[in-house]
Amino acid sequence: MSDTPDSAVRTYTQQHRTAFLDDLAEWLRIPSVSAQPEHDGDVRRSAEWLRDKLTQTGFPVTEIWETPGAPAVFAEWPSDDPDAPVVLVYGHHDVQPAAREDGWHTDPFEPVIRDGRMYGRGAADDKGQVFFHTLGVRAHLAATGRTTPAVHLKLLVEGEEESGSPHFRALAEQRAGRLAADVVIVSDTGMWDENTPTVCTGMRGLAECEIELHGPGQDIHSGSFGGAVPNPATAVARLVAALHDTQGRVAVPGFYDGVAELTDTERSLFAALPFDEATWLRTAASQATAGEAGYTTLERIWARPTAEVNGIGGGYQGAGSKTVIPSSALVKLSFRLVAGQDPERVQKMVRTWAEEQIPAGIRHRITFAPTTRPCLTPLDHPALQAVARAMGRAFGKKILFTREGGSGPAADLQDVLGAPVLFLGISVPSDGWHGPDEKVEIDLLLKGVETAAHLWGELAAAPR
Repeated sequence: MSDTPDSAVRTYTQQHRTAFLDDLAEWLRIPSVSAQPEHDGDVRRSAEWLRDKLTQTGFPVTEIWETPGAPAVFAEWPSDDPDAPVVLVYGHHDVQPAAREDGWHTDPFEPVIRDGRMYGRGAADDKGQVFFHTLGVRAHLAATGRTTPAVHLKLLVEGEEESGSPHFRALAEQRAGRLAADVVIVSDTGMWDENTPTVCTGMRGLAECEIELHGPGQDIHSGSFGGAVPNPATAVARLVAALHDTQGRVAVPGFYDGVAELTDTERSLFAALPFDEATWLRTAASQATAGEAGYTTLERIWARPTAEVNGIGGGYQGAGSKTVIPSSALVKLSFRLVAGQDPERVQKMVRTWAEEQIPAGIRHRITFAPTTRPCLTPLDHPALQAVARAMGRAFGKKILFTREGGSGPAADLQDVLGAPVLFLGISVPSDGWHGPDEKVEIDLLLKGVETAAHLWGELAAAPR
């Protein structure tokens, strides 16, 4: 265990609470919307603001890293212990678009504090969760009497996450030497809820494709030609119908090869979470659950691979009838992947399977988007246990474990750096990421500060 006194960390955090929140509000006023070209200057201004604030925090190295798109921020604070582990913290400083007319009760880029919450675009996703590390490292130093962190601390804060991180993989590869780390901490995630602190242990990967089918050279009369030529819309419907078997399993041959199966321990930990299916269904705006037989809802969305139809079209879509055989049809598919699956290999399987579904006389084109690899840290990994201990000290509660059903650039860091990826986040579902009135619970934000303050000592003491 670290010798950081918990009370000293809490006292330091509370003493600097006001200044910390004032600084965060100043950063939130910068509309760093990476998806809108008119805000390119604001994204750069956000990066420069963070660089300067990290310098003020005490980081001896703070840099702007250029990309073909938006700039990233890198900072480094070496430990005076030559044997200290190297830890890289990842986050992002760009935000989603936001406007008052979207349903915000206040200006999204003029933060306000109300009822113990700070409202503003980026308060939770992800500026607040990046920024708690600045006060966290200062609390760590103050409480331990150290002049440098107990770990060799690095930060990488990108500027294009909300635009799909198009240049992040290349940046990580180009700067791999500077980014080299023993552990990666991702602070762009959340907890189960306000009363249930949790640590995320992994994210699913992603493979996406669009399948275009072409039949006649133009729409043709269904009376004159129907039943005598292949119909691309029918072919798309049959392809989609063949995607799953009757048990809800993906029917692509080889799709489940290598999938890391859930252990009994993991299943029991998922079951220990206060999950209410009726409430979850209301959040999903749905009437019933569905999916692979033999697994619970949480297991399906966190630990099982899936295939979904994201869009399907072909033929006449207007009012009334137009009795034609359409010249073309298409379907968009996405595959969420779990540990043990290789996205590139899955792409090849999907291509082979799809081509086998397409009848003679139908031309096709299958286009794949860039993939995202899955990442998963075993429950018994010493670094993961260090995160859980640090969070437990901050919250004074037993820490449970979750996974994330979505995908993100964290897997690129795991892939490029060969380091385990751990997740440290304090956001909760009610924070409203990407929606109107995004907010962060201030008490939880300060618990994030305390967790970060404890974490560096915990990681320094953990077995390698």
